[in-house]
Amino acid sequence: MIAGIVTALVGFTSSFAVVLTGLHAVGATDGQAASGLLAASVAMGLACIVLSLWTRMPLTSAWSTPGAALLAGAGTIEGGWPAAVGAFLIVGALIVLTGVFPVIGALIRRIPTPLAQAMLAGVLLPLCVAPVTGIAQNPWGVLPVVLVWLVGLRFFARWAVPAAFATAAIVVIASVVTADAAVPVASLLPHVEFTMPTFTPGAIIGVALPLFIVTMASQNIPGVAVMRGYGYEVPWRLSMVTTGVGTMLGAPAGSHAINLAAISAALAASEEADPDPKRRWIAGVSTGVSYLVLGVASALFAALVVLAPAGVIPAVAGLALIASFVGAAQQAFADPDLRIAAAVTFLVAASGISPLGVAAAFWALLAGLLVHLALHRR
Repeated sequence: MIAGIVTALVGFTSSFAVVLTGLHAVGATDGQAASGLLAASVAMGLACIVLSLWTRMPLTSAWSTPGAALLAGAGTIEGGWPAAVGAFLIVGALIVLTGVFPVIGALIRRIPTPLAQAMLAGVLLPLCVAPVTGIAQNPWGVLPVVLVWLVGLRFFARWAVPAAFATAAIVVIASVVTADAAVPVASLLPHVEFTMPTFTPGAIIGVALPLFIVTMASQNIPGVAVMRGYGYEVPWRLSMVTTGVGTMLGAPAGSHAINLAAISAALAASEEADPDPKRRWIAGVSTGVSYLVLGVASALFAALVVLAPAGVIPAVAGLALIASFVGAAQQAFADPDLRIAAAVTFLVAASGISPLGVAAAFWALLAGLLVHLALHRR
C-alpha cells in the first residue's frame, strides 16, 4: 500500500505543472485547466483500480506527460480550447481502436523509434530551457528551486522534482504573503468545467495525431516493456480499451490523455512493493486510490500555478522534463543510419512553426519521414 502511495505522489507532484502548462498553452482558462487536472487524476485513478483488480497485476496508469509537453509547445490552435477538447476525444478513440485492432499498434511500431523520439526531444527542448531563462528573469524565485533539485538529484533522486515543487510552493506562498494578496476560497475547491468539443483540421492533424503517437510510443509501448521486465504480461486489449475510454470520458472536463505508466510503473511492480509478485496488485489499487485523493486537491495545485511569480512554475516543469529529454535525445541519435532524419525531425519540432494552423510536431514527423525515405529508399 505504501508503494502505491509513493507511486502516486511521485507521479503527480513530478509532472502536474507540465500538465497545467500544456492545457493553458492550448487555450484553457485557469478554471478549465484545474478541471482538466482533476479529470485526469480521477481517470487514471479509476484506471489503476480497474486494471489491478481485474488482472491481479500491479498495472498503473498515468497521464501522458510527454503529451502534455507536446501541448505546451503547440501554442494556439485552430478553434481554441473546444478544438483541443475535440482532439483529446479523438486521441481516446484512437487508443481504444488500437486495443480492438492490433494492426494500428503495429503501424505505430513501424514509425522508426528514433524519429518519434526526435519529435519528442524537439518538443521538450524549449520547455527544458525554462529554468535557464527563469534564473535570468527572476533569480531569487527560480534559483532556490534549481538548487534544491540539484541537491535532490545527488542525495534522493526519486524525490528531486517533488522537492523542487515543494520549494516552488514555498516561494509562491512567500510571494502571496508579501504581496498581501487575497485568495478566494472558492478557487481552492475542486470543480469540473465541461466544454462542448469541436473538431477542426488543424487540431486533429497538429494535436490529436502527434499526441496519440507520443502517448503510444513514449508511454504505452514502453509501459508494457517495463512490466514484462518484472514478469508481468500486460493484457494489451484490456489496457488500451480501459485507458482509451478513460481518456474519452475525461476529455470534456479537460483531461488530455491517460495511458499505461512507464517509469513510475516500476515503483509498484518491483520487489520493494512486496516480495510476492502475486500480491503486488495491491500497490496498483493503492496507487489508484491515492490519485483520487490527490485529485481532490487539484484546484489547490492549480491555484499555486496561477499565483506563482514569473518563471517559477515553467522552471519546475522544465526540471521535471530534463530526464525525458535526455532519454528521447539518446534514442533519437543512437542509430547512425537515422541521425540525419532524426536531426531534421528534432529541429523542425524545436522550431515551433505552425504552417496552416498545424502544430510543429506533425511537420517534424512528416519532414523526418520524408528525409528517411529519401536517404533509405528501397
